[in-house]
Amino acid sequence: MGNILWLIVVLLILGWLFGFFLFPAIGGIIHILLVIAVIMIIYKLLTGRRL
Repeated sequence: MGNILWLIVVLLILGWLFGFFLFPAIGGIIHILLVIAVIMIIYKLLTGRRL
């Protein structure tokens, strides 16, 4: 399950970079999703729980 989370994070980062440079409106939406993913990872690291 942890590998899926990392895959999602990598895809969001790549999507955010492409969206930021190619389609600024879509980049903003992906940026919000990326922030949520980072918050989830930090929460997992701090609590040690599985998401």
